[in-house]
Amino acid sequence: MPHTSPPTRRPPARHRRRLRAALLTAAAAALVAAALPQPEPLGIGDPLFPHLGNPGYDVVAYDIAFTYHGSNAKPLDAITKIDARTTQPLDRINLDFTHGTVRSVEVNGAPAEFAAAGEDLVVEPAAPLTPGQWLHITVDHTSDPRGDKNAGGWVRTGDGLAMANQADAAHRVFPCNDHPADKAYFTFRITAPKELTAVANGVRTARTATGAGDDITWSYSSGHPMATELAQVSIGRSAVLTRTGPHGLPVRDVVPAADAQKLEPWLKKTPAQLAWMERRVGPYPFETYGVLIADARTGFELETQTLSLFERVLFTDPGFPEWYVDSIMVHELAHQWFGNSVSPRRWSDLWLNEGHATWYESLYAEEHRGYTLERRMHYAYTQSDIWRAQGGPPAAPEPASPGKKLSLFRPVVYDGSALVLYALRQEIGETAFDRLQREWVRAHRDATASTADFTALASDIAGRDLSRFFRDWLYGKRTPPMPGHPDWKAEPVTAARQPAEALPAAH
Repeated sequence: MPHTSPPTRRPPARHRRRLRAALLTAAAAALVAAALPQPEPLGIGDPLFPHLGNPGYDVVAYDIAFTYHGSNAKPLDAITKIDARTTQPLDRINLDFTHGTVRSVEVNGAPAEFAAAGEDLVVEPAAPLTPGQWLHITVDHTSDPRGDKNAGGWVRTGDGLAMANQADAAHRVFPCNDHPADKAYFTFRITAPKELTAVANGVRTARTATGAGDDITWSYSSGHPMATELAQVSIGRSAVLTRTGPHGLPVRDVVPAADAQKLEPWLKKTPAQLAWMERRVGPYPFETYGVLIADARTGFELETQTLSLFERVLFTDPGFPEWYVDSIMVHELAHQWFGNSVSPRRWSDLWLNEGHATWYESLYAEEHRGYTLERRMHYAYTQSDIWRAQGGPPAAPEPASPGKKLSLFRPVVYDGSALVLYALRQEIGETAFDRLQREWVRAHRDATASTADFTALASDIAGRDLSRFFRDWLYGKRTPPMPGHPDWKAEPVTAARQPAEALPAAH
C-alpha cells in the first residue's frame, strides 16, 4: 500500500508569528556569520608578545585531563574545560593553542565551529555572546610533547614529562588564555600507567584506579589563582617525599625515585629557607611548597607555582658549590611571592619578578657565604650600561630574539633589576624599603600588579614623589648615579663582556 502524507494544516497565527521570528533570527545569524572576517590570531596588546592572551573574556577556572600512554614520544589525549565570563560582545572566542590536534569544541554544551589561525584556536559559538555571559568551553584535543625542546611547554625527561611554560608556552600544552594578566584556578586529572607517578600544582585530591587497574588517575587542584605560565604537571618514576615547613605548611618534593636518598641533604633545607623568606616578607602565600627535580637538561630552573622545577644536574654535579645551589633554591622560592602570588600585569613588568628573586638570592648568599650584597651590586653597576644597551632598560626590555624566546631573560632583568631595588633602598632607607616589600606582597596577593603600582606604593611609603627616580632607573638608557656611592662608575658600552659573577641559571 503506497504511503500517503497527512493533509497539511495551517498553523495558528501565534505559531506563524513565532515561526516567522525564528526564521528571521536564523537568517540574521546566517548573515552575521557570512559577514565575519577570516579567523585571525589576536592578543591583548602586550608589546613583548603581541599575539599572547585574548580580549573579550576572563577565565575563572581550568579543568584539564591528560591521558599519558606510557611514552613521552607520543601525543597525550586531553580534554580542557574552561569556565569564563565575557567582558565584551563576542562573535568568536580566541584561545591560545598550538602543537596539538583539536577533535571537537563545545560552547555551553553546544557544538561549535573552530579553526586555527597562527597560534590561536578560533572558536565560533552557535550564537553571538553578550557581555557578562558565562562561558563553558570544552576542547577535546591532543597535547604533543615532541618538537622543538627550546620552544617550551612539555619537557621530555629521562622517565616521562614535566612542564616549562615560561613565558609563552602553556598554549603548546593546552588551550588557554596564555597571559599572566588572566589568572585562574586549576584542576588537573592525569591518567598514566600504574607504575608511574603524576603530580601537579596544588594539592592532591584523588588517586583512583581506572579500567582494569592498569592505569591510575591522579587529581590535583589549586587553592589560589595561577598564571598559565606557572602550570606544572610531571609524570615519571618519581618518589614523593613529604615533610613539614613553618606553621605546619605541607612540603612536598618530587624526585627521581632512584635518587631520593642522594638528594635528601638538599631537600631537607627547604623548611629553613621558607622560614628565612617569611622573616623578610611575611607568610608563605600558598597551600603547599616543594621542589620538582627532573632528569632533564633545560639550562634553567623555574618557579612553577607551589612546585619549583629544577634540573637534576644542579644537585648532582659537584662542580656547583653548595652556596650557589642554595641561593638558586631561594631564588625560585622567592618567586612564590614575587611573580606567582603577585603576577606581572604585562611582560615588561618582568623586572619585578626577577629583580626581587635575585635580591633575596643575593641576601641569602651574603648571609650564608659572606659574598656581600654590596659587592654584587657594585659589579652589576659596572655592567649596567652594557646590559641596558644589549637588552633595553629594566622596565622596557626589548623583545626576545626571533626563534630564541628565552633570550628575554637577560642579565638586565636579573642583576640589573636587583640593582634598581638596591638603589631604591639607598634612596628611601632600609626601614621604608622593608615595609614596601611586605606591603607589596600583602596588597597584591593572588592578583596582578604593574610597575606603576609598585612605584606608586613606594612613593606612598617613602612619603614623597619618587616618579623621577623610577623614570631614570627603570627606563633610562644610562644608569643613574648610585645614591650613597658617588664613586661607582659604569663601564662604557664598548667594553661589553660576559658577566663573570652573575648567577644566570635561575628564572
